[in-house]
Amino acid sequence: MGKARSLVPHRLKIMFVLLQQVRFLDPVANVDRVTDVLLEDGIIRAFEPSEIPESAERRSCSGCVLAPGLIDLYSHSGEPGFEERETLESLQAAAIAGGFTRLNLLPDTTPAIDHYAIVTQIRSKFPRINCWGALTLNTDGQQMTELAELAADVIGFTDGKAIANLALVRRLLEYVQPMKKAIALWASDPGLAGKGVIREGTNSMRFGLPGIPVMAESAPLAGLIECVEAIGTPVHLMRVSTARGVELIRSAKSRGVPITASTTWLHLLLDTNSVQSYDPSLRLDPPLGNLSDRQALIQAVQEGVIDSIAVDHSPYTYEEKTVAFGEAPPGAIGLELALPLLWSNLVESGCWSALELWRSLTIRSAQCLGQNLNAIAPNQPSDLILFDPNEKWTVDRSNLRSLSTNTAWLNQSISGRVLEAWCF
Repeated sequence: MGKARSLVPHRLKIMFVLLQQVRFLDPVANVDRVTDVLLEDGIIRAFEPSEIPESAERRSCSGCVLAPGLIDLYSHSGEPGFEERETLESLQAAAIAGGFTRLNLLPDTTPAIDHYAIVTQIRSKFPRINCWGALTLNTDGQQMTELAELAADVIGFTDGKAIANLALVRRLLEYVQPMKKAIALWASDPGLAGKGVIREGTNSMRFGLPGIPVMAESAPLAGLIECVEAIGTPVHLMRVSTARGVELIRSAKSRGVPITASTTWLHLLLDTNSVQSYDPSLRLDPPLGNLSDRQALIQAVQEGVIDSIAVDHSPYTYEEKTVAFGEAPPGAIGLELALPLLWSNLVESGCWSALELWRSLTIRSAQCLGQNLNAIAPNQPSDLILFDPNEKWTVDRSNLRSLSTNTAWLNQSISGRVLEAWCF
């Protein structure tokens, strides 16, 4: 049925669509059932409708999934600054094509999102893109931004980078606490990571690549947890990538420390065994974990120890990524790939249920932002997507909405595609 498209909620001509025998998911209401659904301009009017307008378009949706639009906690854009990587327009199009109807932009653009005027400029053109405000000027981790001026216009605060100075972290947590805004921090120690490009272990030695020890994550993570426990400001911990990180978060949550956590979709699907291809698109930061890390992350998301899955979409040009593995800038695109690949690898395999996957991409993502989602009900506008897990397509430049193609699945055929999105 082609690429996903975003339907405008209000049209001159009212449009009714009957989705016949579609699998309806609502993770808030814990519903997973096959039913007929009547839509009017993207709004659900009835389940198993007794009356169907004569003008209604009838679609056979056997095998397809109708569910809430997904929420991406954090992703990067090229614009402003590096429009050749990604524009805000292409970023939004890629998000909708992948089923992400809510997108939260990291502040490490050029210039950084450290002033309310930049937020205003972005949201005046793209009101569906929420912005994270920078914690520090230019996201350099040195000097606090005018957080109070930013607070009204941003979804929360983060640098999207590690802040090594725990004294500064302490001051930030104390200052932001009355604002009741989400704060996201990344636990990473560049000094311990050194020049590493792969998680330290047997495979790093096999492949002849410098390794990054687990303590490059666990040591600063322990420090951040201590700060949060002492000060009491809720914090979201980004990009958790190790089994040891999972242990520290599980322990902290058991003590009532006000934290949430996320990992990225790639850290759930791949591990260091994949790096033997030396594909520069697998050069990530944090790096892919060892098999035991990936297994721990999968279990932690299922249990809710890790609350949410982030895409962390990181576009780079062909020229930037077509270099040796160790010289490539870290990051990969993912907005159009995360849902189909997570579904095929974790849901179809029987590892997770469909509702477990959807919770980690909707309800829990919202909760990490201090928000709550409502159950889907007739006559209430809600972001919805129609997803076909069985539609095959080739990941190439002609099929991607993103301007960049830095993904390990480039030129491969995958199953699963968002057919349509209704955004409000």
